[in-house]
Amino acid sequence: MDFNWIVITVLFVSLGLGLSAWNWHVSSKTYPPTPAMENFYELSALTLEGEPFDFKQLEGKRVLIVNTASKCGFTPQYADLEKLQDQHGGDSFVILGFPCNNFGRQEPGTADEIAGFCSKNYGVSFQMMEKVAVNGKEAHPVYQWLCQKAKNGVEDHKVAWNFHKFLVDESGQLVASLRSGVNPLDATVVDFAARK
Repeated sequence: MDFNWIVITVLFVSLGLGLSAWNWHVSSKTYPPTPAMENFYELSALTLEGEPFDFKQLEGKRVLIVNTASKCGFTPQYADLEKLQDQHGGDSFVILGFPCNNFGRQEPGTADEIAGFCSKNYGVSFQMMEKVAVNGKEAHPVYQWLCQKAKNGVEDHKVAWNFHKFLVDESGQLVASLRSGVNPLDATVVDFAARK
């Protein structure tokens, strides 16, 4: 085989793999509202400050849940999450950020370090939650609900990296799973946040 053909073949294979990886990172799934098997509003978690946060207070609100990290290539999404919060956050739309250290150990900090990083670098004003595991046997109950069809009533999901976003409507139904590469200001997210 001619050397040029080998180089061209390698380039096409690399390009194909790269495009597949990019599509995987930016893929999203949306669902028609479907009743959950387990009630979203019976969940709870701790805030980053260690205070109890009962999901019952989210009834009637649209919610974006995102797993965050301070040392990730997607960390700049904090800025767009904050823009989304500034434009649409309030009584009808809420963002919950869950720091996690599951992927590349990209969130090694303590609660105080994470809070300081978010405030200093991005002026984060949306609700940050305790650092949790999002996959496996140690997954937090919120992520068990998001990732298991037996709980959310829609589909099984696997969080593959930091800044995976889930959208839960005002009735507590999971309506979207958005991979890390989907920007917080993507039309899918903004339309969901802005809906009256």
